Amino acid sequence: MAVLKVKFTKTKRDKLAQILWILNWVSVVSGIILFSLGLFLKIEIKKRNEVMAKGDVNSVPNMLISVGVIACIINFLGGKICYDCSDANKFSRWKLVMVPYIVCTFCFTFCILLGALMCYTMRNELEESLYLGLRDAVKFYKDTDIPGRCFLKKTVDMLQIGFRCCGNNGFRDWFEIQWVSAHYLNMASKEVVDRLKSNVDGKFLVDGVPFSCCNPSSPRPCIQYQLTNNSAHYNYDFLTEELNIWMKGCREALLDYYTSIMRSIGIAALLIWLFELSVLIGVRYLQTAMKNVLLLGDLEGESDGWLLENSFVETAKYNINIIKNLGKANQISTVSGMTDPNIDIQNTNCGKANVTTKSMPAA
Repeated sequence: MAVLKVKFTKTKRDKLAQILWILNWVSVVSGIILFSLGLFLKIEIKKRNEVMAKGDVNSVPNMLISVGVIACIINFLGGKICYDCSDANKFSRWKLVMVPYIVCTFCFTFCILLGALMCYTMRNELEESLYLGLRDAVKFYKDTDIPGRCFLKKTVDMLQIGFRCCGNNGFRDWFEIQWVSAHYLNMASKEVVDRLKSNVDGKFLVDGVPFSCCNPSSPRPCIQYQLTNNSAHYNYDFLTEELNIWMKGCREALLDYYTSIMRSIGIAALLIWLFELSVLIGVRYLQTAMKNVLLLGDLEGESDGWLLENSFVETAKYNINIIKNLGKANQISTVSGMTDPNIDIQNTNCGKANVTTKSMPAA
């Protein structure tokens, strides 16, 4: 029994073909949108590539870019097919192509759904990449004279100013590393020498942060050094007073930024998937309706269209049997006692008992 069978007249078939022709061109635009969204996300990730560790963070934009390009190609071909399907004679040229086209389009729509779901599952990979990348960027902040790292100070400062953040997890990350270059330390100062000697690794650690952590909206002048020393500042208590530096870590700020982008892209991809799926259903109805018209031989008459010719269970069993029997067509069983039911061998009796012979007349 056919699934979701619908009866089509010639007028309905022609209107369906025209509507699908228009929708396929709209789908080409949706493919361009997917391509643009993937390219935008790839560029945004590329902008902060210096503070990200190498990983699979580019898998989502690459998927969207690929799906967008394929969407333009498939829907362009689909528009041509639907335009020709309004004429039964032209449909004959596409008759053998329709089923493979529908199968490929179904796989393509599944890729769109997969790309949309990846936008919501990418957060963990992105968080790990940001954590490792920012950790190294903060660590090498002071290396302004080392090739390959000299740009990190500017990158981190611009990042902290632009995203209103400080450090990797928070401003205390700067307390655990030496972020002041040795070129700018006065080795003749007893305080500097004592601080270097007091650290096991010989690092110059201070309870201070770079200037880019300062909040310009604060009415008080920025306190970026001796943040935990109440006696170093007038009328100051770092435990009770709200510090005039950014409190949020850059990892959290960047993660929120990219999560909001991917959530928006995921919603757009889901809507495009639903639209592509509806177009695919329409193409399936058109294909079955036109095929039945050719079988009936009445090009002006009514015909049935459906999604599946048999029920879901029967269709599933049929396809499973096809998969199971792949490669078995040319195999012959050699098991003793088993015969092939497709071969009918007739035995002939070669005995002479039933053969009549003519006797020779006596001379």
